[in-house]
Amino acid sequence: MRDKLIKLRGDKTLTEVAQGLEITRQMLSAIEVGARTPSLELARKIAIYYSTTIEDIFFESECN
Repeated sequence: MRDKLIKLRGDKTLTEVAQGLEITRQMLSAIEVGARTPSLELARKIAIYYSTTIEDIFFESECN
């Protein structure tokens, strides 16, 4: 998940993305490093923000 979120964030700062999601920079950082798991509602907001699905961000692919 960490690599996916950082890749999706691209050149944006933690602050920019956190403001777009209406959460703190610290919360976003904790989610990115795996220290916190977002609520389903927040996971949905993150997926919408990045124009992808919850599954693509937060779940491992079954294909190797």
